[in-house]
Amino acid sequence: MTNNNVNTLIQARVSLAPMAGITDYVLRSLIRKYSKNCLITTEMISSEYLAQTLNGRSGTEILKRDKDHTPISYQISGHKPHLMRKAAEFLNNYADMIDINMGCPVKKVVGGQDGAALMRNPSLAADLVKAVKDGTDKPVSVKFRLGYTADEMNYVEFGQQMQNAGAEFITIHGRTRSQMYSGHADWGKIRALKENVDIPVFANGDIVSIENAIECLELSGANGIAIGRGAIGDPTLIGRIEHYLNSGEKLPVPSIEARVEMLKWHLDEEIKLRGENVAIKFMRKFYPYYLSGFENAKILRSKLVVEEDYNKIIERLASTRTHSC
Repeated sequence: MTNNNVNTLIQARVSLAPMAGITDYVLRSLIRKYSKNCLITTEMISSEYLAQTLNGRSGTEILKRDKDHTPISYQISGHKPHLMRKAAEFLNNYADMIDINMGCPVKKVVGGQDGAALMRNPSLAADLVKAVKDGTDKPVSVKFRLGYTADEMNYVEFGQQMQNAGAEFITIHGRTRSQMYSGHADWGKIRALKENVDIPVFANGDIVSIENAIECLELSGANGIAIGRGAIGDPTLIGRIEHYLNSGEKLPVPSIEARVEMLKWHLDEEIKLRGENVAIKFMRKFYPYYLSGFENAKILRSKLVVEEDYNKIIERLASTRTHSC
């Protein structure tokens, strides 16, 4: 049976998918400006890192949240049950939900037997769910993929095993690990999982518009959707999808000028969090997402990614007002 607490946390039917180095405190705050009810999610946090933190290591800014960040899910990774339990205990005072990463395809993650590597070891994955359940009284969810390779699509059986181990919510990315982020997410395959588990399922992958969201929900039969890369550069997307699901009204895509203002806010808040030098370098990964759709965007981005002076960055961004399409 679905935990009523889970239903409350996912009532908006849309969530922010966790992305390492992306879904930090500032981006979560920016998403929340445009969506009051979606489930937001932290970056993936290593259970081993949290174990070090518990032993006195500093640097817990990754855990930061505000009251208005509710509901929020904290995602953890690992393959050692005792460390996963400790991580859950540590996060119990922060999280509204704890999510276990079983889908990250990055080589250094799967090489350490974390992330998508767990899909090849369902027994260990189930033990991790049980360990996290032992460490928290908050709902526990899992995020995984269709399988490790096209020949190992075990996502239906894997989802059933995670449910039997105590998971109360699933997010599934419609690709295999071997696909990484290439090709297209297969939303239709997600329906088989939805039809064979009794807990809520959110579909993830390639959702970059309201129209994508509608199609994904129709093909997958999922309870909702998780937005990852689509929210980078358009922090309004989740809120606009949430609004559509509630009202049937399609709010307009933000203009170039509006996206530039969001980018400036994002940069300013990262500076407050990290300091100017670090924040300016950190923000370089976001420019291609925010600055698309206007004349000479490629030239501007190439200049911004090497610029280290804040005032010059602001001056360059001001030029978008006169060069937008």
